[in-house]
Amino acid sequence: MVTLLLIVIYLAFIGLGLPDALLGSAWSVMKLDIGARTEMAGYISLVISFCTVISSLFASRLLHRFGTGKVTLFSILSTTIALFGFSVSNEFLFFIFLAIPLGLGAGSVDAALSNYVALHFKAKHMSWLHCFWGVGAMSGPIVMSFSLDNGGDWRAGYVTIAILLTVILAILLASLSLWKVLENGKIGNDDEKKAVSNREALQIPGVKMSMVSMLCYNGSETAAGLWMASFFIASKGISPGKAAALSSLFYIGIIIGRIFSGFLSTYVSSKSLIRYGGLVGCAGLLILILPVPYGIAAGALFVVGLGGAPIYPSIVHATPERFGEKASSSVIGLEMASAYTGSTLIPLLMGIIASQFGMFMVPIILLILFSIMFASSEMVNRVHKHKLV
Repeated sequence: MVTLLLIVIYLAFIGLGLPDALLGSAWSVMKLDIGARTEMAGYISLVISFCTVISSLFASRLLHRFGTGKVTLFSILSTTIALFGFSVSNEFLFFIFLAIPLGLGAGSVDAALSNYVALHFKAKHMSWLHCFWGVGAMSGPIVMSFSLDNGGDWRAGYVTIAILLTVILAILLASLSLWKVLENGKIGNDDEKKAVSNREALQIPGVKMSMVSMLCYNGSETAAGLWMASFFIASKGISPGKAAALSSLFYIGIIIGRIFSGFLSTYVSSKSLIRYGGLVGCAGLLILILPVPYGIAAGALFVVGLGGAPIYPSIVHATPERFGEKASSSVIGLEMASAYTGSTLIPLLMGIIASQFGMFMVPIILLILFSIMFASSEMVNRVHKHKLV
């Protein structure tokens, strides 16, 4: 039963990743079809991100009221409806409206599943869970690319992803009873009254620093994905095609790193994975800052992804042990909200700085972010030095 539930959770995380890169991969064609300008994709993305942050903050209340299974089910349902809506929309305002359920669904399911796995499964599953998100995130653009190459129909791409989510939705519906195997009926009126609020969670020593860690890491991850190709073009003088290919090494490093960190988590604590991952990431960024050939720089970017890989899942999985199981859903919701805030604001700020001073600033800013992440994580360790040894 538990193994079957774990498979369902992995499928749900694939579903979480599927829509993430669809807009970017299809927008060059979509904008012509609906009469939008290039920059308008940013408005849609901003609404999605804002709603994701909001739903992350409310995830704890929803979990205590309805349970993880139902929250996950309705989150995926919200996402599926939004994608079907995208496929039939012809006006930009409709896309803005549909971005609301898309963002609300993403934040709730991420916080719900992350909290559930942190409470009930070993650390390796948290790392592998985020690998499955990567599978979904990579699969979305592949599906969209196939649709665009075979008739240029971006709407078919959205419909295909929505159908895949409908299949996952049906599996989730059939598996609702499985979630109670581990929750053991703990979610109820008594627990709802005792649920730790976000305000109370913020008062727990170390929570704010953990939020800073998540903000800096997730912001740096998103910014690296957005700006590293431009860095290679401007600083290493290579073609856009080659730069795009080399920038993918960052994500390859993350995927490989999360696979291996899953195995390592059996022998190494979450604290150590975060610490050594941060150090490895900083080492890679130091090499990127130096005037090295693009081949070495590409290898260093892979190292950055490899080092950063265990940080996000390790912080989340360590949350119940650091801050208590009772507060874990609220703290993870706050951590997720901080992470999504970072992924929204930091790439924008980095772009503004790089446009003013030059693209060479990209790895420098990333190194600063990694350093802040490392320092704030160490401060959390100092507060909870008797834990996660």
